[in-house]
Amino acid sequence: MSATVLPPEPASPSIINNCPNCSHWLADGTLVCPDCHTLTYGSHLSDLASSAQQLEREHKWPEARDRWRSALQWLPADTQQAASIQQHITQIDSRLQAEEDQKARWTKRLGPFAPVALFLLKIKSAIFILFKLKFLLGIFTFFGLYWAIFGWKFALGFTACLFIHEMGHFIAVKRRGLKADLPIFFPGLGAYVRWYGMGVSREDLAAIALAGPLFGLTAALSCFGIYWATHKEIWLVLANVGAWINLFNLLPVFGLDGAQATYALARTQRALIAATSALFFGLTVNASGGDLFGQNTQWVFLFVAIGMGWRCFTNDTPEKPDTKTFIYFLALLLALGFVLFLTPVRNIR
Repeated sequence: MSATVLPPEPASPSIINNCPNCSHWLADGTLVCPDCHTLTYGSHLSDLASSAQQLEREHKWPEARDRWRSALQWLPADTQQAASIQQHITQIDSRLQAEEDQKARWTKRLGPFAPVALFLLKIKSAIFILFKLKFLLGIFTFFGLYWAIFGWKFALGFTACLFIHEMGHFIAVKRRGLKADLPIFFPGLGAYVRWYGMGVSREDLAAIALAGPLFGLTAALSCFGIYWATHKEIWLVLANVGAWINLFNLLPVFGLDGAQATYALARTQRALIAATSALFFGLTVNASGGDLFGQNTQWVFLFVAIGMGWRCFTNDTPEKPDTKTFIYFLALLLALGFVLFLTPVRNIR
């Protein structure tokens, strides 16, 4: 995982010579309209405040303080807004100073053991964050349900494969400097990663969505590799189920991963994916000797084809299609379908 990227500071606005509210002419450098008292650069100030608040939510206090300070130059010094921001900056300074003082006191008390204590404290904080109660409760309940139905071996492997899929989303979000929660599991339904971001491009949204099936493909291939080495049937089952679940997630409907990725695709690209999926479905039917319900027939390809065909007629196409997302989507379809073909399943236990 790459280092966290700070939210960029909003670019300085162009000089405004007309009041945004009453259109009164303003001289260069006027920060508030003399007629209606509207802040000249109110929109830019809102962007700065939103950016600073995001930094505070991520506990990046020095960066947030600097972002608030940059807002002061767009406000008259004698306004209530400027005084409020200055007071908030003072509170942040006090918070940072208190943290430094506390760290200094403990460093002095612990002497040469201070570095070790700080290291252990960081590990404790990381473990606390990682193992949040809702995460633990969800994943153990999820595991328990499938243990009761299919046995503990399948339950453990399936839970791990789904966790890897969700971590694909989690890592993709974090790489873009956005905030994300650990996966939340819903027994019998699945799991999802809740993340926070404003103004994310269609391309980034698609990359975040497809990262889950990509990691899921890696998990399915790993299970198949273990089966190849051990010849234990459970690994073949996990590879098959893992590939099917991730292929199902490429359906472009109901907020699934495929639906989010489709926003970056033009109508022609959607039509090509629909045609490719229909072709794959036909090939699986042929591999089953023409039997629509044969062992190798994969109806999920037909579902993807129908869903993508429907998305050809929805009014959510981008102005500029993303070729990378198109190739990414097709490659995942092909790879997951190939794993399904390699892993015919006879039983689960």
